[in-house]
Amino acid sequence: MENGIWPRDNPPAASGLDASACWQAIHSRDARFDGQFFAATVTTRVYCRNVCPVPFAAAANVLLFASVEAAESAGFNPCKRCRPQVAPGTPAWRGTSAVVLRALRMILKGGLNSGGIEKLAARSGLGSRQLRRLFVQHLGAAPLRIANAHRTQRALKLISDSTLPMSQIAFRSGFQSIREFNHAIRSSTGHSPTKLRAGQSASGSRSDRSALELRLAYTPPYDWESLIAFWGQRAIPGVEFVNGDSYQRTIEIGGVAGRIMVHSDNSRSCLVVNLELDTFELLGEIAERIRSMFDLRANPEQIADQLSRDVTLRGLIKMRPGLRIPGSWNGFESAVLSLLGDRLTTVAHKRPVAALVRMFGTLVENPIRGLEYLFPRPEVLAFADLSTIGISDACACAIRKLSMAAVQGNVGFANSGTIDEALIQIKSVCGMNESMAQYIAMRAFSYPDAFPYPEASFARRLAASGQQLSSTGVLEIAGHWRPWRAYAAMYLTMSTAQ
Repeated sequence: MENGIWPRDNPPAASGLDASACWQAIHSRDARFDGQFFAATVTTRVYCRNVCPVPFAAAANVLLFASVEAAESAGFNPCKRCRPQVAPGTPAWRGTSAVVLRALRMILKGGLNSGGIEKLAARSGLGSRQLRRLFVQHLGAAPLRIANAHRTQRALKLISDSTLPMSQIAFRSGFQSIREFNHAIRSSTGHSPTKLRAGQSASGSRSDRSALELRLAYTPPYDWESLIAFWGQRAIPGVEFVNGDSYQRTIEIGGVAGRIMVHSDNSRSCLVVNLELDTFELLGEIAERIRSMFDLRANPEQIADQLSRDVTLRGLIKMRPGLRIPGSWNGFESAVLSLLGDRLTTVAHKRPVAALVRMFGTLVENPIRGLEYLFPRPEVLAFADLSTIGISDACACAIRKLSMAAVQGNVGFANSGTIDEALIQIKSVCGMNESMAQYIAMRAFSYPDAFPYPEASFARRLAASGQQLSSTGVLEIAGHWRPWRAYAAMYLTMSTAQ
C-alpha cells in the first residue's frame, strides 16, 4: 500500500478486505462495511463511503483508501451527501461517542438529579434534541431513562444494605420527592420500598437489581426465530438460557457481573434489552457488544439482493428473510466452545461444557433458573486441571494454551487490528484448522465474509440442487458470495436443520 491506497489488482493482505470485496460492498451499499474503506473518484476529486446514495464512477476512475486521512492527504475532498468524515470509526464518529460517554458520566454523578435535560445538553455543548438522538443512537436509551434506572439502582442498594429511613434513601439516591421514589421502586420491583425491605429482612436476601431497558434498532426484515433456534441448541448450561422467544445470559464486563434478557419488538424494528447490572459506567461498550452479538448493523435487503443471484440461495432467502449472523458476548468464550466441538453444523457436547462452567465458572449473586454462573475466565482456565470434565488431553492442552495467550495479551478478541492477523494468532497458539478459525471469525468477530468450510451440509445442500461438489468446489462457488459468505453459510446451515 502506498499513501494508504489499495491497488485494485493487488490489495494488501493485511487490509482484511480485497478489492473485489470492496467493490461488492460498494455495489450493495452494505452498511456493515461503512467506514472500513473509502472510494475516491479521480475525475471529481471527491471521496465517499460505500453507502453513498450518489452513483459511483467506473472502476477505472476510482481509488480505494483505507482511511479518511489517506484520502484527504492524496488531495480528495469529502462528499457532501454521505459525509465520509463522520463514518463509523472516524475521529468525528468517535467524537460523538465521546460526547455521549462524557454526558453519561455526568448522569451517573447526578447530572440529571437537579436540572433537566437542557442543562445537561448545555454542559455537553449540544442541543437537548441532539443529545437525546445521540444517546438513543449509541446507547439505546434516552438520558432520562438511564438517569432514572441509575437512581433506582442506588436506592435498591441502600434499601437492602442499610437501615436508613426511606426519606433519606430517596434523596440520597437523587430523587426529588418521596412520591417519585415510591413510583420508581414499585415500577422496578412490583413492591413498595417498605414491603421490599420487610421481605428482605424475612428472607435475608438482597433485592433484585434495577433493570435498564435498551431499545436497539435494526433494519427489517429480522429473522429472530432462526437466531433464537440457533442459540437454543447451543445455550451454555448455567450461563445462557433460551425461553420461548427470549434470550437470557449472565455477563461480565469491567469486573462487574450482571444479566441481560433480549427479545425482538417487530412492530418497532428493534431489540428490547433488559439489562441488570450494578453500574452503567460501561453502558456504551455493552450496547456495542449486543449490536454485534445480534448483527444489528446488517442491511438484509442489500445482502439478499447480492446472494439471490445464486439460484441455490434464492429460495432459501425467500424462506428466511432477514437471517442474521449469531455473534457472541465474549470472543474467548466462543473460541473455547469451538475447541470443545461447537461448529456451524454441530454443537459442543453439553456434558463437558456444563462441567467446565460448574467447576471453573464463577457463581453469580442471586442466581435464577438457568443463569447461575459466569463463563470461566482465561486466568482460571490457563492453570485448570481439565482432565475431570471428560475431554481429551489434546483438547485440554489447546484450551490452556489459548487461555494463557489471552492472559498474556498474545491473542485478543477485540475488533482491533485485522481479522487475518487475529486468526493467524489464534491458529498458531492452539493449532486450529482453517474451518474452526473461520467459525471463530464468524461468531467472535462477527466477520460477514467468514466461511467455515468444509462443512458436509454445504455440499449436501448444493448436491440437492444438482451440483456434486467437493470441499474445494464449494469454496470456489462461495467466492461468488463475497463479501457475505457468512450469511450464505447460515442459509445453507438453517436449510439442513429443517
